[in-house]
Amino acid sequence: MKKLSLSFIVGVGMFATSYAQLQDEKDVTITMDLQPVLQLDMSTSNQLEFVFDDISEYYSGITHYAATILKISSTVSWDLYAVGRSNGTTAAGMWDQQLDYGSNNPNAIDQIPLSAVELRQSQANSGDGAAAGAFSDYSQAFATTGAANAGNSLYVNGGAITPPSTNDKYIAGHAGTSGTAGQDFIAGGSYLTQTGTTSDYYYAIDYRILPDLPAIFPNAANAAGTAFVDIVTANAAGNYAEPGVYTMYVQYVLLEDQ
Repeated sequence: MKKLSLSFIVGVGMFATSYAQLQDEKDVTITMDLQPVLQLDMSTSNQLEFVFDDISEYYSGITHYAATILKISSTVSWDLYAVGRSNGTTAAGMWDQQLDYGSNNPNAIDQIPLSAVELRQSQANSGDGAAAGAFSDYSQAFATTGAANAGNSLYVNGGAITPPSTNDKYIAGHAGTSGTAGQDFIAGGSYLTQTGTTSDYYYAIDYRILPDLPAIFPNAANAAGTAFVDIVTANAAGNYAEPGVYTMYVQYVLLEDQ
């Protein structure tokens, strides 16, 4: 007897059902405020004293070496300058007399120009460029004793802190606009990231005062970098600085280049 054989193929079907993807979105607004940062770190004595009590000191002057250290950090292009300041008790642009030693000589006068202070910076200004004047910085050596030379005399602007002009001295950067010979600013950066022995962001400042004989301060200069009308020329031959105690201060100004 024949058997009937039946074969069944049982299939299991896999059906994928497509659905739209669910998504939810939230936004966070981020605001960035880039504030310009100009930071001048200065290490120096609170007061520098120049005591002239010997003829050789009048003739040769007194120098304080590396008395001020300037360290700069900035996020923007910048300029740096120094300016002589006083309270103007004797006259604008002159030292303040705190004490006189009783000289009754009519040729002894109390008006000593602030620019009698001379500076020397540890390295040249790399940002003076084509805008530089005759003395664009304070990097040159101090002049020979008794030689009238305004190259290192402190910038003075009648007691104001107005930045120097294109004819005046900057420690770094300069007034004016960029030229083919260079640029009139120092780019943003910091002494913290510099290597080597020299840096546009680090300056050691020497100070010198040279009264000379007689005490007429021949190396003083006006804001234009030319010879100062010293106390002899401004008054009469034979005039000299009145003995006494005088004070003034040097202000260092770090500003964004314009």
